[in-house]
Amino acid sequence: MTNTLPSTWAPWRSPSPIGNRRPTKADLAAALDSELGREDVLPFPTDEASAGLLRVLIVGINPSPWTASVNAPFARPGNRFWTSLAAAGITPHKVDAAAGLSQADERMLAEVGLGITNFVSRPSARADELSTEELHEGGRRLVQRVGILKPKVVAVLGITAFRTAFSLPKAKLGLQDPETVEGWPASIPLWAMPNPSGLNAHESTASLADKWRTVWEASKSR
Repeated sequence: MTNTLPSTWAPWRSPSPIGNRRPTKADLAAALDSELGREDVLPFPTDEASAGLLRVLIVGINPSPWTASVNAPFARPGNRFWTSLAAAGITPHKVDAAAGLSQADERMLAEVGLGITNFVSRPSARADELSTEELHEGGRRLVQRVGILKPKVVAVLGITAFRTAFSLPKAKLGLQDPETVEGWPASIPLWAMPNPSGLNAHESTASLADKWRTVWEASKSR
């Protein structure tokens, strides 16, 4: 099942600022020093124009240096995000974002109805380098954006970041009670998903794919 994109649709995201190659150590250091993140993956450049076109809005924590270097989400090899989406049958193939997100994949994601953003735009080598206030602000901003974007489902990656962003220290993985998040639109299901980083030893590609299938199936009825 794909979304019907308007005839005016065209790729809009910027290409990788370092060209069609993987980043070097110098590129990674420069990305950190710049404190610039990456562009969201949405059908259109603004939330208003993308409203109602997303089946699932995926929320990461913040960009890694690799992601910031090539302006592509979950770009670092070893991250199981793209592998698990393909294994779940959500994308028709595994996206290779190590050197940037291609325009063909940008279109595919828009047609499938997947959007990708982060709580925090500032890149860091580790998520635990973010401040509590940064994540709180990211949670507040996400609530506002969801009210505009109106996705069928929202999936947040990383239970620790989820707990911090929404001040829910006892939250567990899975479907959440929207009433526990201040201002959250009651009609939009909210899921907390595992971090797909290769460092998360609690999950495998297969277990991540199973969880994605559950979220994807839940979005079908909406």
